[in-house]
Amino acid sequence: MRVEDIDPPREQPGATDEILKALDVYGFEWDGPVTYQSASRDAHEAAIQVLREAGKAYPCGCSRRDLADARRGSLGIIYPGTCRQGCSTSEFALRVLTDDDPITFEDRLQGVQSQALESESGDFVILRRDTLIAYQLAVVVDDHLQGITDIVRGIDLMDSTPRQIWLQMLLGYGMPDYCHVPVVINDRGQKLSKSHGASGVPLEKPAAWLFAALETLRLEPPEELVGADVSDIWAWAAENWDITVLTGVTTLDSPHPYPGL
Repeated sequence: MRVEDIDPPREQPGATDEILKALDVYGFEWDGPVTYQSASRDAHEAAIQVLREAGKAYPCGCSRRDLADARRGSLGIIYPGTCRQGCSTSEFALRVLTDDDPITFEDRLQGVQSQALESESGDFVILRRDTLIAYQLAVVVDDHLQGITDIVRGIDLMDSTPRQIWLQMLLGYGMPDYCHVPVVINDRGQKLSKSHGASGVPLEKPAAWLFAALETLRLEPPEELVGADVSDIWAWAAENWDITVLTGVTTLDSPHPYPGL
């Protein structure tokens, strides 16, 4: 269990405790003590130093205003390489140098994916101007430190994967296997998230909500599981798990309410 706490300005007081409590209530288990990404700062900085010494990272003093007219793609602003030849400002971020050799990988559910970083996203930030470690670098370093071999996450993070693979290549790390699962959407077609007004995971009647989640994942649990214990729900799910039913699927409708919810 890793808590990704590297962005203090965005952290909500008590959020970590609430998340860990919810995972416990829903019967999730993990090996070893909870770790915190902020504790890996030395390793993050060491990786940045490796990139700088290899000439693969450079200072960038560009502000959002400076990039307001830059070309945009599906990933947002495509950095035009303004500071590749040098940066004269005293306050700067660090960007990693990219090229246009396609980064290609095969996702377990979504098939072959490919992205040309330089033209589709440009050189990306690995150390922010406020000295906070950027997400892309932090997760790559921490996954390597923890020996992560398989990454299962929402398809909304698919576009980040080629950038992370690029960092793995530059740092000499192995590449995990990837599986990007569909996101759950509301009746307006928006991903369930705080930014779209979704409520938190309810702590009451977790077994009934787990049943609803299994149905949403197209696993067809038997109706007698509706009133079962959390442990029984997990036992059934482990025995009947079939991720292939989600092959090529990108979105799933929200769980329906069931009797007792």
